[in-house]
Amino acid sequence: MAVELKVPQVGESITEVVIGRWSVAEGGSVEKESPVVEIETDKVTLELPAPVAGAVTKILKKQGEEAKVGDVIGYMEEGSPGSGAAKADKPAAEKADKPDSKSSDAGERVMPAAQRLLAQHNLKAEQVPASGPGGRLLKEDVERYVEAQQQQRATEGPRGGESFATSGTQSSETSGATSSGGGASGAGASGGGRQEEVTPMTPLRRRIAERLVSAQQNAALLTTFNEIDMSSVMALRNQYKDAFAQKYDVKLGFMSFFVKAVIDALKQFPAVNAEVRGTDIVYKNYFDIGIAVGSGKGLVVPVLRDADRLSFAEIELAIADFAKRIRENKIKLEELTGGTFTITNGGVYGSMLSTPIINPPQSGVLGMHNIQQRAVVTPDGQIVARPMMYVALTYDHRLVDGREAVGFLVRLKQSIEDPSRMLMEI
Repeated sequence: MAVELKVPQVGESITEVVIGRWSVAEGGSVEKESPVVEIETDKVTLELPAPVAGAVTKILKKQGEEAKVGDVIGYMEEGSPGSGAAKADKPAAEKADKPDSKSSDAGERVMPAAQRLLAQHNLKAEQVPASGPGGRLLKEDVERYVEAQQQQRATEGPRGGESFATSGTQSSETSGATSSGGGASGAGASGGGRQEEVTPMTPLRRRIAERLVSAQQNAALLTTFNEIDMSSVMALRNQYKDAFAQKYDVKLGFMSFFVKAVIDALKQFPAVNAEVRGTDIVYKNYFDIGIAVGSGKGLVVPVLRDADRLSFAEIELAIADFAKRIRENKIKLEELTGGTFTITNGGVYGSMLSTPIINPPQSGVLGMHNIQQRAVVTPDGQIVARPMMYVALTYDHRLVDGREAVGFLVRLKQSIEDPSRMLMEI
């Protein structure tokens, strides 16, 4: 009996989604609760689990196509993966696409990770030489094959009538690739290898674009800077990092120090933790701190609720959990909403200095940057090398004055350069 794969309810305000990458191709087997396809919204990417164990018999919505909540996007046949029950008779339209016996044999020897890569690159198992025991097709086999095809295309260039990605190995992420010439001649005729790839924005990227433009248009943004000597925090971290990791099973990072220091500064300058609502200013006596995390598909900001009540270990554990579940597409929508202030760390990517943009309706965002040894002058006039970090506060000038913004960063600097201040609350 055919089992419908439907777009689930993913949020109260979300009615449409975009279909992401299918983890299982038509005819592929899957265990119950294993991921079948990614569902992309404007806030997060989720995985649709298989409702039963069996085989995917029909894919109705391909990657990049839009669907509504409740739409049927594919069908499964229930039964143990690879069993006859999972390969029951199909409608005539499906039989036309049914693989031959060689393909069926190949499907049984394909490892799950390899199957996902085959689906991603629109490949068939019999196209790829297998190196695993018993003729099994491994993930590494697919990766080597795709890399070889890409190198071959780069060397030969596209022939007349071909787009940038040839039909046999076209990546699902570049399915809209076109040549710069726009016609059959394309880059091959120009002789310069000039191609263009046209890829639709994901809902997440579209949402990020909308919010960034909205922030620029609807707020009076201004950025102020300072620099922090990280010597004390680095020494404290080095002193306790081993004991911390042994006790809590998580690394002691710099983010927990900055979360604590930010909360201390927000208490001193509450306007930075407030928001404009119509013609009113809403001051908040709670601290929900957003931590910007790169997801590979865009920046998402999970929120540490009541962060002022969390210990260093609880902050580090929560951030590690967020990062893990974002990578696994298991973050919840409610964990990405709200927030009174945001911290973003461009330093992990090597950024020296930047002007972050606020996350509306918040009124402030702190940008951290990489740590570099720089020459500084000590109070007694000595020139020494110290590990320094530039920090940037972008704020909404409609309710935060320059004095408050500068004071916020000075307080943050004092707390990081002398962490004991946070413990003594002075």
